Formats: sequence, structure tokens, C-alpha cells
Amino acid sequence: MILVVLIAVLAAAVIVAGFVGIVRTRRRPDAEPAPSAVTAEPAVAEEPVVVAPVKEVAPPRLRDRLGKARALVGGYLAELRLRAAIDDQVWDELEEMLIVADVGVSMTATLLDDLRAQAREQAIASADALIDALRADVAERLRSGDQALAQVPGDRNVWMFVGVNGTGKTTTIGKVAEAAVADGASVVLIAADTFRAAAADQLGVWAERAGAQLVRGQEGADPGSVVFDGMDAAAGRDASLVLVDTAGRLHTKVNLMEELKKLRRIVDRTPGALKEVLLVIDATTGQNGLAQARQFSEAVDVTGVVLTKLDGTAKGGIVLAIQHELGIPVKLVGVGEGVGDLLEFDPDEFAGALFA
Repeated sequence: MILVVLIAVLAAAVIVAGFVGIVRTRRRPDAEPAPSAVTAEPAVAEEPVVVAPVKEVAPPRLRDRLGKARALVGGYLAELRLRAAIDDQVWDELEEMLIVADVGVSMTATLLDDLRAQAREQAIASADALIDALRADVAERLRSGDQALAQVPGDRNVWMFVGVNGTGKTTTIGKVAEAAVADGASVVLIAADTFRAAAADQLGVWAERAGAQLVRGQEGADPGSVVFDGMDAAAGRDASLVLVDTAGRLHTKVNLMEELKKLRRIVDRTPGALKEVLLVIDATTGQNGLAQARQFSEAVDVTGVVLTKLDGTAKGGIVLAIQHELGIPVKLVGVGEGVGDLLEFDPDEFAGALFA
């Protein structure tokens, strides 16, 4: 009996203790929360993100991009510099070097005739001095043309781009547009190549990228009407620079060259508007580029040459051939795929790079 009472008392004690514990663990509405088993990490103030300033990328040097041409010419120059005296073999090697570099037979003869006369007058006795004289002569001849692109402030400057298929004409226009917009010009692109399906689309991508405006027509439309509308739109938008992309055409196709003359006449209706007719030539074509330049110049009076892909050829001498045969200066050269790889042509830098 006593055992039963003791068990009942103990059970009652346990029940009371549990009830008291429950009461004690109840929280008032304004009570502090119980500490968590997981301690929160103290907040750490984020450091401000520091963005490094964008470094201006210097334009590429011709010396660094004329690898193939310099390798070809440099092989000859290395041999020539070992010569103790200027003899017939030196002259023969100079002639071979210039012809292989695609200077052309006529230009090569002119250069060497003048160099012989200079060597006699100045008593040039070493190959090093002879090479220096040749480099200076080449630079001087290239400076005889006006390498600057014609752009008159306050006028509507129009540059028409012509050339055969595959020379990089549309890409060149896009690069020119991007550089011009970056310099503050208001640029309109006229997509007068209505025969190549993707030409206007390609030019449109460049226009959007550069922040220029585009005027285009329907595929297969008359290029003359597109140029007319484009000139009208450029006047309405007060554009300072208008770039006209024409369809690539073989210089031997008379009817296509006649069409090009028509496009020029349409642009010429705006007094003083047309400042440049730029012939885009692929430098890798060598002397064939000279034939192209001759035909296009006769058709539309080319004012300057854009020589693309100069970094991919050993035939850099075509620059001299074009200016010697036709009197047309090279104004821009392409030495890579990037926008910054389209450079204004510098005669001294070119001659120095080629004959270094």
C-alpha cells in the first residue's frame, strides 16, 4: 500500500514539473527571441567594385602588319648588305626584289635608273647607303599624291566606294563609318548594291553597330533610284558624311561600268557633294589590281585607292605601281579584321617598314 502511494506521489511530481516547464517556456509577445543554435555571421559591408579605366589601344604599326612583304624583301636586303661593293650582281638582285614584290616592270626600271644616277652623283659606295637611298626615293614618290581623304567642314561630303567582288568593299565602308561616327560625324550609308542578296543586310549591321543611318531599297531595285533617295534622305537628315556602297562588278563588263557612271552623275547633281571615289583593291591580287584601277579610273575618275588585306600578301609593291602608272594615291590600307586595322596610309611608314 505504501509502495502504491509512493508511485502515485512520484507520478504527480513529474506531471507538475512538466507543466511548470511548459509555462516557463511560453513567450510573451514582447519577449526577446530565444538564442538560435546557429549563430548568424555579422554583416560585412561590400567593398565598392573598382572598374579599371579602359586603356586606349594604339593603332597597329605597318611595320608589325607587313610580315609577309617584309619577309620577302628582307631576305634580299640581308644578302645585299653583305656585299662589299656595288657591282652588277647587286643591281640584278635589287631588280629581282622589286619585281617579286610586285612593284611592276615599268616602275622597277624607273626606280633603278634614278638610283643609278643618284649613286654616281653622290658617290654611293656601300649597299647599306644604296638601300637607304632607295627607301627615301620610294617614300618621296608615294608622297607625291594627296593621301588625305577629302572632307570639307560644312559641306555634305560624299564618298563613293567602287571595286570588283570580294575586295572587302562593304566591310571597309562599315569601318570608315564607325571611325567617322566616333569622331562626331553624322553618317548616312547608302546601300546601292541591290544585286547581292546579303549586301544591304551586311551594311545594315555595320550601320547599327556604328550608330549611322541606313538608306536601302528592295532587293533587285534600280541602284540609281536608291542613290537618289539616299542623297535626298542625307539632305533631310543634315548628314555630314555619306558613304555609298555600289555593287561589285568586273572591270571588264562595259554595261556595269556604264551603270557606275550613272550613279556618279546622280551624286554629282548635288553641287560640291562628291568628294571621293574610292577604289577598293585586294592587295593579294597584285598586278591584276593595277588593271582594275585603270578601268575604274577611266569610268568614274577614281580619286583614291583603299588597299585591303595588305597584311596577308608579300605583294606590297602594288602601292608603288598604282601611283606610278595612274597617279592615284593610296589613301587607306587594311591590315587586319578589326575596325582599328583600317589605317590612313603613311608613305614614310610604309617605305620604312618595307625596306627596314
